[in-house]
Amino acid sequence: MAKRKVSRIKLIIVIMLVGVCAAGAYAVYLDFAVRARFEGKRFALPARVYARPLEIYPGLKLNLSELTAELALLGYRQTSAAREPGTYRWRGQSLDLVSRAFVFGDGPQASISCTVSFTDDRVVALTGRDGQVALDLVRLDPALIGGIYPGENEDRVLASLSEVPESVVDALIAVEDRRFYSHHGIDPRGIARAFVMTVSGKSVQGGSTLTQQLIKNFYLTAERTMRRKLTEMVMALLLEKHYSKEEILETYLNEVYLGQDGNRAIHGIGLASVFFFDKPLPHLGLSEGALLVGMLKGPAYFSPRKHPKRALDRRNLVLAQMVETGSITEQQCRAAQAAPLGVVDRPPRGTSPYPAFLGLIHRQLRRDYRDEDLRSEGLQIFSTLDPQVQRVAEQALQERLTRLEKARSLKPGLLQGAVLVTATQDAEVKACVGGRNPRFEGFNRALDARRPIGSLIKPLVYLTALQHPSQYTLATLLDDSPLVLKQAGTGDWAPQNYDKRFHGRVPLRMALAHSYNVSTARLGLALGVAPIMANVRQLGVERDLPVFASSLLGANALSPLEVTQVYQSIASGGFRTPLRAIREVLTAQGEPLQRYPLNVEQVIEPAPNYLLTSAMQAVVHEGTAQGLYNSLSPDLDIAGKTGTTDDYRDSWFAGFTGDRLGVVWIGRDDNESTGLTGASGAMGVWQDVMVALDPEPLLLAAPDNVESVWIEPASGLLSAAGCPDAVELPFIVGSAPTRRAACGPSSLGGSIKNWFKGIFQ
Repeated sequence: MAKRKVSRIKLIIVIMLVGVCAAGAYAVYLDFAVRARFEGKRFALPARVYARPLEIYPGLKLNLSELTAELALLGYRQTSAAREPGTYRWRGQSLDLVSRAFVFGDGPQASISCTVSFTDDRVVALTGRDGQVALDLVRLDPALIGGIYPGENEDRVLASLSEVPESVVDALIAVEDRRFYSHHGIDPRGIARAFVMTVSGKSVQGGSTLTQQLIKNFYLTAERTMRRKLTEMVMALLLEKHYSKEEILETYLNEVYLGQDGNRAIHGIGLASVFFFDKPLPHLGLSEGALLVGMLKGPAYFSPRKHPKRALDRRNLVLAQMVETGSITEQQCRAAQAAPLGVVDRPPRGTSPYPAFLGLIHRQLRRDYRDEDLRSEGLQIFSTLDPQVQRVAEQALQERLTRLEKARSLKPGLLQGAVLVTATQDAEVKACVGGRNPRFEGFNRALDARRPIGSLIKPLVYLTALQHPSQYTLATLLDDSPLVLKQAGTGDWAPQNYDKRFHGRVPLRMALAHSYNVSTARLGLALGVAPIMANVRQLGVERDLPVFASSLLGANALSPLEVTQVYQSIASGGFRTPLRAIREVLTAQGEPLQRYPLNVEQVIEPAPNYLLTSAMQAVVHEGTAQGLYNSLSPDLDIAGKTGTTDDYRDSWFAGFTGDRLGVVWIGRDDNESTGLTGASGAMGVWQDVMVALDPEPLLLAAPDNVESVWIEPASGLLSAAGCPDAVELPFIVGSAPTRRAACGPSSLGGSIKNWFKGIFQ
């Protein structure tokens, strides 16, 4: 019996030793887990994406409404006397403005107080507020247009404890953990008090300290088990052993969940300050800080936007408890309780208002960064988006599609579209609209809708011809007679012109201007389809396209983004510059990480590109796009091309001025007919965009090896300036015709005819 008793005691001792060892090992593991995360990167910080900063300088073309819209987007406030950063005041044609400080890629910029003077929609003077010092430039802080969030869609702005107003800390201590500075992670008195209150039925209390709450949110799941609670207590003790109260408090304030913005979770007191009050954390007042602290108990239940009465009562309770702890006086409490909630009606956007543009940025970033880094390293991405251009493009597409549907008795919402606008000089993408609902985060038609491009391919056919000046010039007569191409294994190919007519022999320039299919097809077959498709790749399409006869008339499918890249290369004089949506990337600390400089490569000789651009100007002056000049000045000398596909399924227009390139597509997602040509559909959107943007004229500088010669169009021969129907065309030197028309400068009959014509006019 005694031996059995001894054996049992030994067994119990062994079990106890094993338990102690296991508990010790588990404690060591928990200690490692606590320190590993707390000493490492504690938070996954989303990348933040900014629009281009507006730079104001004397001579800038900028009207008052555009500037007002920009200031509204930035959250600047109009006041009676602009004194604080982020405020402004209009005085007739002058604007008093105080910019915000901001850290740009080239270094920090301090807040600037200035006066901007306007005349006729142009900045004429920029001075310091004393009126004595003339300024060269004022750069406004850029608008935050979105973020690339961690997998849980958590968003936060990290704040140091020194940035947190003392009243916020006092409120937190008063409400959540009054013995925070005296306990060591757990509060036995608090636990006992909570137990007594819960058992007595007076209230249900948790008794958790701030440290325990941080452990639960930061390390553990939300399960309610005894094992999890014991683990939480041990980890709280370990956390307090290794780290100071200040470090724990700072991490807590950055971790807490305070609300939802769509699918974006608002975490941390720093972001909550901006989200609810549109002000930096250090500027929070007593009542505002108390409101945020009060929301911690239930961010949805006490939401000041959805449940203002609950939020107000909860805030006032927090203020009353601050009186109990002695952190504020009764008088301060009454004044703060009398204050309104002060929450802004429209929170600063977190989910991007420009999802199509953000998709383009994300696509370009993935070439250089891992997706994990984009979602966790807090990168600052400065984009090329111009909010003014984006707004114009969105409005033009929405309004034009609505009008087209009404005019054709189509079901509302049936038509879809996409718009891209770039700067011709540097290939920066200024606007990207992925559909008629620009806030929709789904299918991005600007990037991913590959549709047959129709006649938008024709400039590439003519460019390939003009690269052979000994055979083809703008005056070369092309054959526009019926064509039937026999093809093995498939039906005959017999292209038709849009007007169902054939036009005999037509000048190359006019065949492009009027978008004749038959003469284009004959020309393309003579050149070979493969060289034309090679030019498409040269100009920027990064994939091989099918080489069929129908490719000559745009049967191949491209996205609006790919079309924009091709036409960008033409608009820039034959220099291929990859489209840029990003200017530079900074680290979370504001240090330059990567710049995206211009990468320019000449892919087309200047002379053929110049001749092609001249012919595309004829498309607008006298061809399929001449309707543009019903609302735009002919002095703009726009170069463009309409595009229509079979059965009117796709309507395209691509065109450029001296400073803007725009590409527009209109179609239906079910690929059914729209009943629209390029001119009756997409061109109208392009026109509306350019009318609003007031672009610069397209002034072409002729290359040294290009000369101008007068030509008789009907014959393609030399003519004289005074001859009937004569046109002056550019030619690569040595390629102009040498034979003269009857009215040519050396024709005696022509000279006498012109002499008599001059007398009797």
